[in-house]
Amino acid sequence: MIKLANMLEKDGNIVYTYGIEEAEKEAIDKEVFERSDIIICPTPLSKDGNTIFMPYSHKEITIQEVLSESRGKIFIAGNIPKKYIDIAKENDVNIIDIMESEDLVIYNTIATAEGTINIMIEDTDKILQGQKVLILGFGRVAKTLAMKLKGLQMEVTCVARKDKDIAWIETYGYRALYLSFIENELKNYDFIINTIPYQILKEEQLSKVKKETLLIDLASSPGGICQDDAKKLGLKSIWALALPGKIAPTSSAKFIRKVIYSKIL
Repeated sequence: MIKLANMLEKDGNIVYTYGIEEAEKEAIDKEVFERSDIIICPTPLSKDGNTIFMPYSHKEITIQEVLSESRGKIFIAGNIPKKYIDIAKENDVNIIDIMESEDLVIYNTIATAEGTINIMIEDTDKILQGQKVLILGFGRVAKTLAMKLKGLQMEVTCVARKDKDIAWIETYGYRALYLSFIENELKNYDFIINTIPYQILKEEQLSKVKKETLLIDLASSPGGICQDDAKKLGLKSIWALALPGKIAPTSSAKFIRKVIYSKIL
């Protein structure tokens, strides 16, 4: 968001900021909402479903408060809870969820995949070439990640439930595995990466994983790997959330800027 604010300012826009006073730009009073035509909030909009996600601020402001200041304005954020979309429409707020934009989601898979590879390199003492990796799921993130890992000459297996996805996995040249068959396979992998946003690997399944296997969960809450069970079993598990903003903030801001302009111009 800080990078985005700087980019929008360089484009000649008048940019006010609020809620990031502990970072690079100084926060301004809530009067900025009145002065603004467009309100841009973070992705995700909220972590608790009630307040705006503002990790660089000691302040707190609710989504409801911001929406009440946004009547007649454009309100932009990511992962907006449905109840607030409905409230915004009822209150004459032009609301845009940028994470509904397919192109942004696809662009973000690049940073997520590269960030995952960075974790794999930093948190293991082996080269990646020749290692066996299991990817749970075959959505957008999994597709980009599998392609990059195969490019590193890893042995890639992708897991899916649907026959259509299994066919695509095989067409791309990866080994395919149905989700219902993974338990007997878990012991065979050096890396297990989850992209499915519901818990698949709990204590019973994790007990079959090798101690030296690195587990990486890329799924949003509640995640697909039970972190408590992994810890109890002595497994190394990393829940790697929001990788695009963490490892490539400039690129992520450029992607968001592009989507914003495509929506409002």
